[in-house]
Amino acid sequence: MHFLKTLFWVLFAVVVALFAKANWAPVTIKLWGDIVADVQLPLLLLLAFVIGWLPTWIMMRARTWSLNRRIDALELSRAPPVEAPPTEETEPVT
Repeated sequence: MHFLKTLFWVLFAVVVALFAKANWAPVTIKLWGDIVADVQLPLLLLLAFVIGWLPTWIMMRARTWSLNRRIDALELSRAPPVEAPPTEETEPVT
């Protein structure tokens, strides 16, 4: 199964590299006012992907952190209480 996963990612990387090589052309982007930027198309697509992926990833990490804290709290509350060691009852010496 690990081999198939590695094969998939290698093929994906090759396809992305071929796409980037075939579409390495400048794209003109009009920003605000008179500011214009010339950016390569693959870099623009990568930037758009990261801008869309980052908020989702941050929300996922925050939710994972929150759930892990809840699990830890539940595990601590479920732990058996620590009992005092038993004391020996001795009869008074008379």
